[in-house]
Amino acid sequence: MASFGSIKSAIFDREEKKQQYQAHIRGLNAYDRHKKFLNDYVGFCGKEKSTDVKFPVKTDHDTLREGYRFIRSEEDDMNPYWEQKLVKRYYDKLFKEYCIADMSQYRSGKIGLRWRTEKEVISGKGQFLCGNKHCNEKDGLASYEVNFSYFEAGENKQALVKLVTCERCAEKLHYKKRKEELERKQKKEYKRKRDQSKDKDDTDEEYERSREKRKGNRASSSAVNRESDDDDDDDDDEDFDRYLEGMFL
Repeated sequence: MASFGSIKSAIFDREEKKQQYQAHIRGLNAYDRHKKFLNDYVGFCGKEKSTDVKFPVKTDHDTLREGYRFIRSEEDDMNPYWEQKLVKRYYDKLFKEYCIADMSQYRSGKIGLRWRTEKEVISGKGQFLCGNKHCNEKDGLASYEVNFSYFEAGENKQALVKLVTCERCAEKLHYKKRKEELERKQKKEYKRKRDQSKDKDDTDEEYERSREKRKGNRASSSAVNRESDDDDDDDDDEDFDRYLEGMFL
């Protein structure tokens, strides 16, 4: 039979472990507590001692990424689901006068735009500092109206927005358009030179044909002149013979 001291010690140990367990549980969030209870249940009641089941968890960040729209419609605002309400609360906190640009892929014509946050408005980013997120130039700024074409929620969309950039970043902003204009000019110049060369070849061929024709005409004229000279010589001989015959009659 166990002594009173041993029973008291066992009860004390059990209560201490219980308090430690409860303290540990209170320090976990809802999802971690769920996993803890599940593992404990399988360990004590199931056939397996432990399990590490991972369930797909949709965070607020995932909700914002799925439901965010660059420009929200009235239908979006009237959506009663909590996900859209969460997205709208985030959207309403953005400042939609000027944009912030991501120009890291400007050479391929891809420029990302987003609205400014409160922190950026306070610092002057995008209005008094260059709107390129990787540039903080404050001199030589200019404001541009940009026709932003983007793909969102399975649709191609367009929006006219404002963007402030420095001179160097403005070159990046218009890089694709100017590259296309330069390529068009080069193609036009190449076509002009090609047509010019073709016209020159046609002119040279026509000149050669004309030259050959003139040579043929000169040859024909010389032959006619020789025949005419021969006829003239025959006529002189006949006149001379008649003259001689008249002298000896």
